[in-house]
Amino acid sequence: MGHAADHAHSGHSPFFQHHFIDMRQQASSAKLGMWLFLAQEVLFFSVLFMAYFIFRTLYPETWLVAHYKLDAALGGLNTVVLLFSSLTMALAVRAAQVNAKKQQVIMLAVTIACAFVFLVVKYFEYMSKIGKGLLPGNLYSYSGDIPGAPELFFTVYFCMTGLHGIHVVAGIIVLFWLLIRAGKGHFNSGYYSPMENVGLYWHLVDLVWIFLFPLLYLVK
Repeated sequence: MGHAADHAHSGHSPFFQHHFIDMRQQASSAKLGMWLFLAQEVLFFSVLFMAYFIFRTLYPETWLVAHYKLDAALGGLNTVVLLFSSLTMALAVRAAQVNAKKQQVIMLAVTIACAFVFLVVKYFEYMSKIGKGLLPGNLYSYSGDIPGAPELFFTVYFCMTGLHGIHVVAGIIVLFWLLIRAGKGHFNSGYYSPMENVGLYWHLVDLVWIFLFPLLYLVK
């Protein structure tokens, strides 16, 4: 039995972990762990979505008026940027599966660039809100007339988009890690699970924004 296991391990990638039977089992275990992580992320964001719907139900007039203070054009731009980054992330995973090292590096670099564009756009959005006093809770000081409880709308806005932004920053960090490893030729058709799992995380980040954009910017 021990000889069989040694033989099974001997022909594997240098990234093969000895406590697995083979690379397929290792990849399946990693993917299961990622899906469990993503499930708790969904539950985490669900709390904020529930708060959104509760406050919107209690203060419908606030939501209808306050959302006009958000820049739908910038929000739409960020939506396009993230959707494009999902495409480039998927292409990076595909490049690893077909042993295309150069394409992996290019697609990861483009994905990272898109993430930075998203953050820059969000920075200008935040600065605009801060300058006008459209802030959460007791920090709200906008002089315009928004009925109901506008401080609640902007509390929800900053909490939801801020938490999403933190996830984008975390994504940039792991994408840089992938980029360095891809440049060293670590990923190929026999070993690409880190690329695939980071891709799943990035797609979730994009999916959350796809829900945030209409809920915050396109209130009807």
